[in-house]
This record gives sequence, structure tokens and C-alpha cells, in this order.
Amino acid sequence: MGQQAHRTARRRRLGAELRALREAAKVSPEEAAVAIHGDRSKISRQETGRHRVTRLELDVLLSLYKVKDERTRECLVALASEGHKRSWWRQYGETLRPSFKEGLSLESDATKIRAFQSQVIPGLLQTRPYATAVMTGSDPLPEEELEFYLDLRMERQEVLRREEPPSYMCIMPEGVLRQQIGGAAVMAEQLRRLVGLSQSSEMTIQVTPLSQTTFTCTGGSFDIFSYPDPMGLEVVQVEYLDGALYLEEDEAVTKYGRAWGRLQAAALPAQQSIELIASIARELESE
Repeated sequence: MGQQAHRTARRRRLGAELRALREAAKVSPEEAAVAIHGDRSKISRQETGRHRVTRLELDVLLSLYKVKDERTRECLVALASEGHKRSWWRQYGETLRPSFKEGLSLESDATKIRAFQSQVIPGLLQTRPYATAVMTGSDPLPEEELEFYLDLRMERQEVLRREEPPSYMCIMPEGVLRQQIGGAAVMAEQLRRLVGLSQSSEMTIQVTPLSQTTFTCTGGSFDIFSYPDPMGLEVVQVEYLDGALYLEEDEAVTKYGRAWGRLQAAALPAQQSIELIASIARELESE
């Protein structure tokens, strides 16, 4: 599937908003198509997020739909312009699945990321040895392919080191920290990495202790990506064995937001969490 057919969350949101505005203005798809010198299929593709909307086309459509509210126009312009940013992973071409590219796009552009991982340390926080152990244990890959995905995972982590990194919050069960993936030495190094990362003002790491008696049903690991106004967009990424599902509907996003709140309430405060992580690292180093 080519890059043009790759539908990002921003494009879908923009398309849905344009369709709502067109219908409210009682403009037919054919009339809208004539205005931008296209055809009905182009309007359909734009409104379903399968085709980008240029700034000129957006201005024409907003005028046709008689959209005068500056806040609305500003929001839609932001959605359209953000959707055209050049992505650092374009160098990988067709190697990556469209769903994986969408995850990279969400991760790269978000201003706040909330991650719950029920089985492993989140990918953005992994050391290379730990990531190697996770990948080889998940689905054995040829050596060349393994190195490719390891390099990609390490490159993804640059998002946390850029000049204006996103606010990153993650919650993990204590069992994730005690499972010696890759062996004691690899795990100890990984836990020390978490302690070091926690020093950043943009990083919050919390642990749900084994002593916690409250159960929060989440259905598995998930991430919530948040974007600033005027986009006002939140997207939930739910992982499964062969990919990920992206949820944008208000009801679904709200449900996961509530689940996050319950997880956070059940977890240790950040400082106590880091103390526990450091304690487990010391135990591993003494073995």
C-alpha cells in the first residue's frame, strides 16, 4: 500500500469534519468536487481520509461550506498541514506495514503519550539488549530483519530526546520488572535505564505493585496519544499479536481514559515506583 493510501488519524479527523460541514451546508459531493476541479470519488476519498486535502482545496471547500468561525478554520488548517509533515521513517519505504507507519506517525507528533504495558517494558524505553530478547522471544526473525527492527526501535526513541519531547507517562505491573527477559544482567541494565530516564521532567514512570488488590480490566496493553489545540485530537492504540487497532471515537477514547485513571490510582507514586525499580535492579546485580 502506497504512502498516499496510508490514512493517518489526522486525515480521518479532517475528512470527517469536512463531511459534516458539507452536509450541514447542504452541498452535494458533486458540487464540492466541481469547486476543487475534481470528481465525486476524490471528495469521497478525502472525507474518508484516503486522500490528502491541499491548503488551496481546503480554503475553497471552507468558503463553499460558508465556514466563517475562525476557531473551526484554524483547527482544520492545523489538521491538514500536520498531515503533510515529512516523516523520518520514509527512508524505510514499503518495508513497514501501513498500520506500523500509522503508529510511528502518532508517536512522533503527539505532545502527550500515556502507555500501559502489561507484559514488557514499553518500546520507547527499552535498551537494545532487552529489545533483542523481546523480539527474539516474540517471533523469531532472520538476523538481518532482526537488526533492521532493532535499529528502527532505537531510532524511535529519539522522540524522547528531541528539543521539545512529548510528555511521556507509563504504567507497568511489578511483574514486568521482575521477569528476567534476556537474563539478570540484561534486566538489571534495563531497570537502571528506567531510573535514569525518570530524571527527565517530561517522564513519569509508575508501577502497580504485586501487593495491589484492585483489578483494573484493560483488555491488554494500550497507548493514548494526545495532540494540542487546535487539533484537539486523542487516539488510542491497542496492540494485538499481528498489529494494532486505532480508536478515535469519543466513547472509546473516554473509556480508555477512565481505565488509565484507574490504573494510575492503583499504581505507586512516581518516586516510590522508581525506588522499587532501583531496588529490583540491585537484587539482580547481586545475583
